[in-house]
Amino acid sequence: MSSEKFIRNNTALTTLIAACLVVLISLGVRQVFGMFFIDFNKDLGITNTEFGLAIGIQMLGWGLTGPIFGAIADKYGGHKAITLAFVFYIIGIYLLYAGPNTGIFFQINMGLFIGIGLGGTAISIPMSIVGKHFPLSNRTIAMSIVTSVGSFGYFISPLYTTYSLNNNGWVETLFIFMIFLIFGFLIAFFVKSPTVNQSIEKPNDQSTLEALKEAMSNRSYVLLTAGFFVCGFHITLVGTHVPTYVIDRGLEGWTAAMILSLVGFFNIFGSLFSGYLSSKMSKKIILSAIYLLRGVSIIFFIFMPASNISAFLFGASFGFLWLSTVPATVGIVAHIFGTKFLGLLYGIVFLSHQIGSFFGAYLGGLFYDLYGSYDYAWYLAIFLSVFAGIIHLPIKEKAVLRLQVEN
Repeated sequence: MSSEKFIRNNTALTTLIAACLVVLISLGVRQVFGMFFIDFNKDLGITNTEFGLAIGIQMLGWGLTGPIFGAIADKYGGHKAITLAFVFYIIGIYLLYAGPNTGIFFQINMGLFIGIGLGGTAISIPMSIVGKHFPLSNRTIAMSIVTSVGSFGYFISPLYTTYSLNNNGWVETLFIFMIFLIFGFLIAFFVKSPTVNQSIEKPNDQSTLEALKEAMSNRSYVLLTAGFFVCGFHITLVGTHVPTYVIDRGLEGWTAAMILSLVGFFNIFGSLFSGYLSSKMSKKIILSAIYLLRGVSIIFFIFMPASNISAFLFGASFGFLWLSTVPATVGIVAHIFGTKFLGLLYGIVFLSHQIGSFFGAYLGGLFYDLYGSYDYAWYLAIFLSVFAGIIHLPIKEKAVLRLQVEN
């Protein structure tokens, strides 16, 4: 195992690099929508609840189309699924930029079109394609590289967006985002699935329906899917509502941008560390620890006196735990079922994540409009941390009998 090459062929290397760039662009644009709320509220008349609903629809669209793009990628190739998704993403940003972009059109543009675009361009599909190129021994490390590079987009995007919103306004900022997405569309052609000769697994004749039945009857897969709901709730609550939350507590707008940048910066290291640990020890223990530590980070953030120091500590700590769940989660799915239908099966797990994201976005805005505070949303996030920390422990990290017989 120690002599096994990390990069097995040129297609694997090209796919890894291209997937990293696709995720960097896709997540970099997605991360900063919360920073546009004040401008959308002033110029388009979007309320907090309407904005939260749009982000919630976006998260559901992202999740519901993830398995569809995953199935397309598994059957026809990753590049076809990702380029198709980029078309929807670009249309959504263009309509937000040029209009119509108020009322129901805001929900369609920000929610539906961008949500569909994220379903194929954000982390799940590019990462599942990368996972098909790497064996179990170093798969989580390869996938953590994709996550960490995507996190660099999280880091630089809030800084750039703050500058652009202040100097160029939200309309021109969206236009620049559209240019980046077109660049991502072109890069996506290089995210190639392995050929039959390049595949790391023995060919099998399992059908899509058989793969779904096998997964749904597996208790560990069901628990993993339920736990990933919490990940979605956490990161969307933070990414969408922290900018307003810190300003409400008397801090400056640049502090909110700095929190999001710190999330991205420290997630680079958290993702790589999680990917490395996942190749050395139990992935379910890693996931359980991550969720419990998220709860601790939130507790300190909301109960400590408001200050730039406490805000930055939250950004760094929560950032370290941000997408560090992903390599271990995808790794468990691939370990249990193999990689033939990894795009589809992880897409279903990610759908649960996005249902959680919907509630994180929508309930955050709803609680704020009802009670003038995000407190109840934070309390729910803490409870869910404990729930996720417990529910991962019964998972069995063991390949299904079919794979054991094949090997």
